[in-house]
Amino acid sequence: MSINIRRAILADVPAMSRVLIDSITELCVTDHRDDEKALAAWTANKSEAGVAKTVANPDLRVFVAELDGEIAAVGAVDTSGKIGLNYVAPTARFRGVSKALLHRLEQELLALGFAEGNLEATETARRFYRSAGWLENGPRATSRTVNGYPMRKLLTASG
Repeated sequence: MSINIRRAILADVPAMSRVLIDSITELCVTDHRDDEKALAAWTANKSEAGVAKTVANPDLRVFVAELDGEIAAVGAVDTSGKIGLNYVAPTARFRGVSKALLHRLEQELLALGFAEGNLEATETARRFYRSAGWLENGPRATSRTVNGYPMRKLLTASG
């Protein structure tokens, strides 16, 4: 098993879109509760056109994690110090891909000059982030279609 993490390019967009939509649809049921309206709102900008805009956005650093040469996870940080995306393909779950991608995103935040990272975790991902040293940072947010949990982490070069 080989995991490679690199910056996303426009040629990655179709695979990235599939990973994002499959991850949300199949792995985040606890969050969207199979509510078609919530699911549609959450995945609306995960189309190929939406993902292409994300990759082209100069305020984002977008990454893909490849597992044995196939895109298996998508992540992004923004220039305000926040992790905005961290999704894994259902077929790659529990194979170390998400953990490796999260470490790379944390290192990118450090490279951008941030000593602390921030993100909003889904209910599905809360335990994953806690196990990686992230701490809850306030009450559950209610501004999104799918409510999330603000989290933060003091960043170090070792992860």
